[in-house]
Amino acid sequence: MATLAATAPYEEPAREERFFSNLAIFMALVIVAGFSTQFLAGRSTFASPLRVHFHAIAFMGWTAIFVTQSWLATRGPMALHRKLGWVAVAWMALMVTAGLMVITAVVRNGTSPFFFQPQHFLIANPLSILLFVGFTLAAVKLRHRTDWHARLHISGMTMIMGPGFGRLLPMPLLIPYAFQAAAGAAVIFPLIGIVRDLRRNGRVHPAWWLCLAGLAVLVALPGLIAPTKLGDSLYRSVTAGTPGASIDGMAFAAPPADGTRRPRNPG
Repeated sequence: MATLAATAPYEEPAREERFFSNLAIFMALVIVAGFSTQFLAGRSTFASPLRVHFHAIAFMGWTAIFVTQSWLATRGPMALHRKLGWVAVAWMALMVTAGLMVITAVVRNGTSPFFFQPQHFLIANPLSILLFVGFTLAAVKLRHRTDWHARLHISGMTMIMGPGFGRLLPMPLLIPYAFQAAAGAAVIFPLIGIVRDLRRNGRVHPAWWLCLAGLAVLVALPGLIAPTKLGDSLYRSVTAGTPGASIDGMAFAAPPADGTRRPRNPG
């Protein structure tokens, strides 16, 4: 997030930056809490394929970059903030690669979490990454329009908060809307921004409406596509010749026989 030298008619730069820095920390805490909870409960393990570790490094690394950038934007030095910003752009390529690698492996192996339909899982998760990349690149492009820049970065992070919330929510109890609940819970972040804009500035910045629209697409669109012929075709093409091909892409798997959840990082 760049320095807020052009926030008018919004708040003065220092106060504005502190708000976004605190919001970034809040988002990071949700991610850390979600993954830590699953690890402590024995549902996640380090005994996972290399691609899972690659995925963890890519996405947790982004969380660290995200928080660091928000801190640098508030306290500087700004030269380091700008250099790290370009590292962050390159880092997104790792995230896309790691995300798609794990998503396809999980579906092909037939190990999608039982509270997700595999076909829906295959569509929804790449869409969240696509929306994240779109909002984040828009933030980079508008780095000199800093009122937009900061809000678009928060919007991008909002699109990939589902896994954090999904590890905190009682997902088996939310079937058949577990994905929608986890992804939709992230609406808290733009809502915080909207409330603050209204209280401080008397109006809502349009970036928040774009964020809400993106979140609505993420929550609704996969459910519309998954049961169609397009969803069937996509699932068959990805799982052809793998164990996942024998699994009904639109069926929820049975919960584990011992009553515990399947580990969150199979694949």
